[in-house]
Amino acid sequence: MLINNTHDKSHPALKTSEILESISQDRTRTNLLRKHEQRALAFLVQRIPSWISSNMLTAIGFCGSVIVFASFVLAAYINRNYLILGVLGFTLSWFGDSLDGRVAYFRNKPRKLYGFTLDITIDWISILLIGCGYIVYAQDIWELLGYGFIVMYGWEIIIALMRYKITGKYSIDSGIFGPTEVRIVISAIMLAEVLFPGSLIYSAILMVVILLSSNIADTRKLLKIADSMDKKG
Repeated sequence: MLINNTHDKSHPALKTSEILESISQDRTRTNLLRKHEQRALAFLVQRIPSWISSNMLTAIGFCGSVIVFASFVLAAYINRNYLILGVLGFTLSWFGDSLDGRVAYFRNKPRKLYGFTLDITIDWISILLIGCGYIVYAQDIWELLGYGFIVMYGWEIIIALMRYKITGKYSIDSGIFGPTEVRIVISAIMLAEVLFPGSLIYSAILMVVILLSSNIADTRKLLKIADSMDKKG
């Protein structure tokens, strides 16, 4: 069984609401699937074996991004059906990335500065891998969309950091869209490409446009907040 007896002793008969509070205290979520996602995480943190550390979960999440990259490469040089591996990659990415910090809080062993630094670093490298994977798969001028994805998602990370600096609140979501929704959408796009070759290109165009619009809107909001705070002194 995966039940962690150590956790059972340190968290006797905790209710779901209490677990949710303990694992969500360091960030604000606004994404569409947040309620279902948080309940899933509350269920999972209780069942992660004690020998699996937060760092190991981070590594699992990163391996998921490597699998996504590999799926693009294999699809480009061997068979398009390898894009299906990307779904597995994004699932592992969500599992590790979503649980590493939550497990640390559940075990009362948070390392806020260390975790924050590691999380941002791994997120950026993962974005590079996914974007480069698309570049390998795409042809001709369409590979520029891969660069666009990297730039737009990198901008999103910068916005999250600026929001944290200005408001003191760390949020990884842009409105109703967060990393979980993005993973689901890209997974669906990769599956669609297997069935309908060429659809990945048009979907990538739409994603870059949406990210650009979202980033502009979020930046404008932050500028207004920053300007208001400056005027107040």
